[in-house]
Amino acid sequence: MVTVLDTTQSNRPRHPEKQKRPDSPVLRKPDWIRVKAPVSKGYAATRKVVKEHGLHTVCEEAACPNIGECWDQRHATMMIMGDTCTRACAFCNVRTGLPAPLDDAEPGRVGEAVAKLGLAHVVITSVDRDDLADGGAAHFAAVIRAIRDQAPGTTIEILTPDFLRKDGALEVVMEARPDVFNHNLETVPSLYLRVRPGARYYHSIRLLERAKQLDPSVFTKSGIMVGLGEERDEVLQLMDDLRTAEVDFVTIGQYLQPTRKHHAVARFVTPDEFASYERVARAKGFLQVSATPLTRSSYHADKDFAEMRQARERALGR
Repeated sequence: MVTVLDTTQSNRPRHPEKQKRPDSPVLRKPDWIRVKAPVSKGYAATRKVVKEHGLHTVCEEAACPNIGECWDQRHATMMIMGDTCTRACAFCNVRTGLPAPLDDAEPGRVGEAVAKLGLAHVVITSVDRDDLADGGAAHFAAVIRAIRDQAPGTTIEILTPDFLRKDGALEVVMEARPDVFNHNLETVPSLYLRVRPGARYYHSIRLLERAKQLDPSVFTKSGIMVGLGEERDEVLQLMDDLRTAEVDFVTIGQYLQPTRKHHAVARFVTPDEFASYERVARAKGFLQVSATPLTRSSYHADKDFAEMRQARERALGR
């Protein structure tokens, strides 16, 4: 049975805006999508650190299928600014509603957790905070500074909202000097009104382009899901749009439907099709590409970052 209620913390609906939507069919997953349940000692140890520091992770909130593998290696993607998003994207499992005020102590706790986990590379993401004047940009910057202070050897990748109508927000984030600036397009422009109605495709492209202009040394990254109903040619055009914005790294993964109230899976894209997308993306000039059914923005992010940095050095002839 599929439910849209989260009863682990309260009886309030997790997705109140979706409850009146008609149920969508849930397709049976093919063999290449199946993953093992998280039961390892490494998973338990990572979960303990996260809970002890009172942190949220996108791994849990978005029901990521890779949580067992990643947490076994102590790789947890921190989700800052609370567990409640101001938007209601049709694909997303994160709770929606009116968020709580920002926790000024959160950056310090994130820094402590990163140091305790001993991470070489960390990914920091957040809910959308359209209720804040800067969309949470200053909070992102504070988290980056806290990690630099408490875990100076850790490289930092941030996965931000689009800061739509938040003038100056991107500049605040980039001044804090993350190693990777990531903002996901999520899908092709023809599906935005159904899948990502609160966002604007070309604003997101411009955000990525502006980030590179503000600091060319920072790697830029974006990701999409496939299986939502897009056409192959649309994905190829999206790659061209990202390269025009000088984006270094693209991720492509299979969309998995969280509940019957979310956008339906149109189809499961085969591993061969993902391999084809990777070949095309590399031919278009991306420094790094991850395109598999289970690819997510932060999946193997540490290894991918190291490979991307090496690719840039090779391109520069170092």
